[in-house]
Amino acid sequence: MELTVAPVSLGAEMHALVTDLYPICRSITGDGFRKTLGRLQQLVPLEIHEVPTGTPVFDWTVPREWNIRDAWVANSRGERVIDFQSHNLHVVNYSTPVRKRMTLSELRPHLFSNPEHPDWIPYRTSYYKESWGFCLTHRQLQALPDGEYDVCIDSTLAPGNLTWGEFLLPGESSDEVLLSCHSCHPSLANDNLAGMAVAINLARRLAERPRRLSYRFLFIPGTIGSIAWLAQNQDKVDRIKHGLVLSCLGDRGSPTYKRSRRGDALIDRAASHVLRHSGDHTIIDFVPYGYDERQYCSPGFDLAVGCLTRTPNGKYPEYHTSADNLEFVSPEHLAHSLCACEAILDVLENDGRYRNLNPHCEPQLGRRGLYSGVAGKSELPSMELALLWVLNQSDGDHGLLDIAERSGLEFNVIHAAASALKATGLLEPVGEVA
Repeated sequence: MELTVAPVSLGAEMHALVTDLYPICRSITGDGFRKTLGRLQQLVPLEIHEVPTGTPVFDWTVPREWNIRDAWVANSRGERVIDFQSHNLHVVNYSTPVRKRMTLSELRPHLFSNPEHPDWIPYRTSYYKESWGFCLTHRQLQALPDGEYDVCIDSTLAPGNLTWGEFLLPGESSDEVLLSCHSCHPSLANDNLAGMAVAINLARRLAERPRRLSYRFLFIPGTIGSIAWLAQNQDKVDRIKHGLVLSCLGDRGSPTYKRSRRGDALIDRAASHVLRHSGDHTIIDFVPYGYDERQYCSPGFDLAVGCLTRTPNGKYPEYHTSADNLEFVSPEHLAHSLCACEAILDVLENDGRYRNLNPHCEPQLGRRGLYSGVAGKSELPSMELALLWVLNQSDGDHGLLDIAERSGLEFNVIHAAASALKATGLLEPVGEVA
């Protein structure tokens, strides 16, 4: 199945948004995260929510807020040999404030590099253990001469708030589809500015069309954000019937879908069906490691939430390094990911159960304008075959996705056939698919 092609300009717009957000130093709390949400608010009317430091959220506690103004390591001549201003990955995210003079041997335990990729800066964090450090290319590390260095991390770690952005698109039903993006990483284009760009444009496009289901978009800090949202919104959780965590959607790999904990939920089947008919792809079973699907799929909630990526986290060399840059993501693959999301949501929107109102033998489709009337072909056109499948399986128990899976035909063809049969009075809807 060829996915519906998004306008060429849409991929370019998403890449431009990634480019705009890329320089911001984000973390799980702080002004960088708020600045990012403020930029997204220009595109979608996000509601901003904050939870104070020290608030219990299940087994966790909302941490202190981190902000950073500047950081560097300077040699004896005052030259910055490591400079936060040149790349925000140079500082271990959540580093505590530091201002001291140190020898290289004293400094080295606080320096992190990647010998396997000596020209890339690694991304490191220390959210829940007070520490500090700098990241640099391995070539930079090897070139540092012995001597004394001035070290400065001009940061604050103080009581504040955990922040997230939320946008609800109401539909005819209060049943919700959750679309969740971690939005806390600094200058990493694929993980997860790409997911954020796809989600924002998905929200904008859904807002322009009729909706049976409601859609809740979350732009949250990783792990602690989904935990805090679930803790603060337990009264809303029962509305969530389907969900996708969106990440790593701009690289050149083929799409990958990770099933929910349930494994056979409608979202799992819809994603598998769409990807199976659209080309190269990978389907993987749930594992309790990865992104925020771990929290949504924890046994106390067991929500039907899967994860859609291209190349999964940790499976490409550029992951969590400075090589996950603006050149690593492409407008073409951002647009393809958006189309895959839309196709999956179309299945959720349009799946339903029908009853054949002429169940005793096949009705005569030709006189209703639904059949070509040319006999002798070795194979039926897919639409005509879809009509027969829908009539045969529409007993009130089988949904359209059931029929698509059994027939091997694309869901959109099955849905079109059902719509045509309903229009001629041969089918009646009997309910949505749970």
